[in-house]
Amino acid sequence: MSMTARLRADLVCGLGLLTRLPTGWLAHDGLPYSMTRSIWCWPLIGAGINALAALAYGAGLRLGLAPLPAAGWCVGGLLLLCGGLHEDGLADMADGCGGGRDRARKLEIMRDSRVGSYGVMALVVALLVRITALAAMPGPTALLALPVAGALARAAMAGVLWRLPPARRDGLASTMDRLPRAALVACLGLAVALPAIVLPAPGALTACAVSLLASVVMYCLARWQLGGQTGDVLGATAVVTECAVLTALC
Repeated sequence: MSMTARLRADLVCGLGLLTRLPTGWLAHDGLPYSMTRSIWCWPLIGAGINALAALAYGAGLRLGLAPLPAAGWCVGGLLLLCGGLHEDGLADMADGCGGGRDRARKLEIMRDSRVGSYGVMALVVALLVRITALAAMPGPTALLALPVAGALARAAMAGVLWRLPPARRDGLASTMDRLPRAALVACLGLAVALPAIVLPAPGALTACAVSLLASVVMYCLARWQLGGQTGDVLGATAVVTECAVLTALC
């Protein structure tokens, strides 16, 4: 199978997992699909999605919108592009860890499609942090910070997936417990390279350090509360990391 076919298959898997963008134009029968191998492109997808949102934010500012409503529309666009997938994971993890008495009960609550008070509070805080952090930045800084935060957030997901075993035997995350080393190295390398290229050295170091800290915190929390990772844990990790990076750069 050609390298082009592998790259196209990985992009189909990554886009299908992380966004609500159509992938039919890339997908073809017979492609070597592998969800675990696709992790190398997660930072690229995160950066690309957030770059689209950054363009919308910049357009809003150019049209005369105040930074706060422009940031609100920008984050709303991100939710549409990604289908609120990561935010759903954050809400489920907050409900499970906040309301469950033991690991089994926490995982059971996380399966429930209803959102409880802990989930609502987590979502409100996450939205407020991203919107206010963007509004607090100078426009040019926000246009660069958004793609960086998107890339580092998806790399943090891969890091937690790499280090934690599945918390349950079913679910998509449980099938991704063995990550190809080359794909993981490429994922982390791309995530670090982007801030190094687009940000001044102090900002790049800050963004990378904060994203590492956020992923370690989520790793420890998931291990303590759930004994492993789930898809909801990965989504929550992405949101928390993105919030942390944007806060550090504002």
